[in-house]
Amino acid sequence: MSSLARSAVSAPGKVFLAGGYLVLDRAYTALVFGLDARIHVCIEPIRTNSGVTLCEVIVTSPQFREAGWEYGYRLTEGDGGIGVTQLRASHDSSLDRNPFIETALTYALTYISSLLPHQSISPTSISILADQAYYSNPGTAPSSTSHFLKFDVTLAGAHKTGLGSSAALVTSFTAALLSYYLPSEKFDIGREDSLRVLHNLSQAAHCAAQGKVGSGFDIASAVYGSCLYRRFSPSLLSSMPEPGSPSFATKLQNLVEGDSWDTEIRKAAVQMPKGLRLVMCDVDCGSQTPGMVKQVLAWRQQNKEEADAIWNELQKGNEELAAELTRLATAAVEKSAEGGTEDKYARMRDLFIKNRSLIRKMSGASKVPIEPPQQTALLDACSSVPGVIGGVVPGAGGYDAIVVLLEDKEEVIAELKNVLVGWKVDGEADDGVKIGKVGMLGVREDMVGVRREDPKIYEGWIAS
Repeated sequence: MSSLARSAVSAPGKVFLAGGYLVLDRAYTALVFGLDARIHVCIEPIRTNSGVTLCEVIVTSPQFREAGWEYGYRLTEGDGGIGVTQLRASHDSSLDRNPFIETALTYALTYISSLLPHQSISPTSISILADQAYYSNPGTAPSSTSHFLKFDVTLAGAHKTGLGSSAALVTSFTAALLSYYLPSEKFDIGREDSLRVLHNLSQAAHCAAQGKVGSGFDIASAVYGSCLYRRFSPSLLSSMPEPGSPSFATKLQNLVEGDSWDTEIRKAAVQMPKGLRLVMCDVDCGSQTPGMVKQVLAWRQQNKEEADAIWNELQKGNEELAAELTRLATAAVEKSAEGGTEDKYARMRDLFIKNRSLIRKMSGASKVPIEPPQQTALLDACSSVPGVIGGVVPGAGGYDAIVVLLEDKEEVIAELKNVLVGWKVDGEADDGVKIGKVGMLGVREDMVGVRREDPKIYEGWIAS
């Protein structure tokens, strides 16, 4: 059996370097990088007096005000799995639900109960902590050694930077529960078969929590880290019954452990050459991603020939970019006396320029601000800095952020910061959205996905 001692895991955020919108179609792939900004989940037993039985899970997010939830759980009839009910919020507000936590808990406990007797699911206390880069709110460190910041806001008042917090949360939360309750012979995140179970279960829970079958790239990168990703067929999850429905537990176990998943996750196809790194720049504004995606898909459906021509060219550029990164990472490239780094990265610079041109073409044709003029100006300014290879507006695009590939040198970072500090955008976006200040997030690429953590790093945040 699992030791049921305090344990912790974390999962990374993500950023698209290429393949936004294309990832929605199985005919295409996306180049996704994990980020070293992580969501951490620490789980430990709730101590009870002898003879006292609890069926309760307490979840807290101690970096925020009033961020706590208490859940009861029970085995439902008809193979419906584990039913989870919110008992109360930590601040006595029963209306404050968190669908990602509640759904991940329901799915994980249901899967665990399929492998273990229900009585083996003991009460637990779970703490969730996020690295600073997930939020643009100012924070304070409670001590000089603290790994995390305290944000003096509620979760609803937190300003996300768009790094994929919900996917990282569901993945780390699910991994923590599986690692805690299941014996190592049944689940160990160091094994490939366990990562596959974690990926499938997290995909199912995340899609259910957000009310739709997404492409799943964010869960894939949270589990596996940086990768070249091809989505799974939506029908895999669209036919899953609701939790508590007859046979839900068996169908979930068959889905998680079965071989019907047709997703493609190629870690070896993505590498970061030595001497290069990614930088994320947060634009204090915001975009309505779901609405943008719907508009682009509607345009594609009505203009299939034009759209497919652009998408096919983008797919070619994306594959070439991944191949060029891998070539530079694996080849012993000598700096020639005549050329130097400019020659070494010339091909990659051209690919960024070409891909951005195609994105602007799609943006104009669909009338969706994927790379709006304000972001074009910002990217052009960043790309003009010596040592910057190129950049894009990642994912669905809009006004949220940009990602830049550059040489990993202090002077390049310093010059880019100078550009960002003095950056001003005149006027408003076409839709009336005001563009705020631009700042560099303290993140870079991370090739590693979900991993175990030392619970000691949470001292001061979790009661002993």
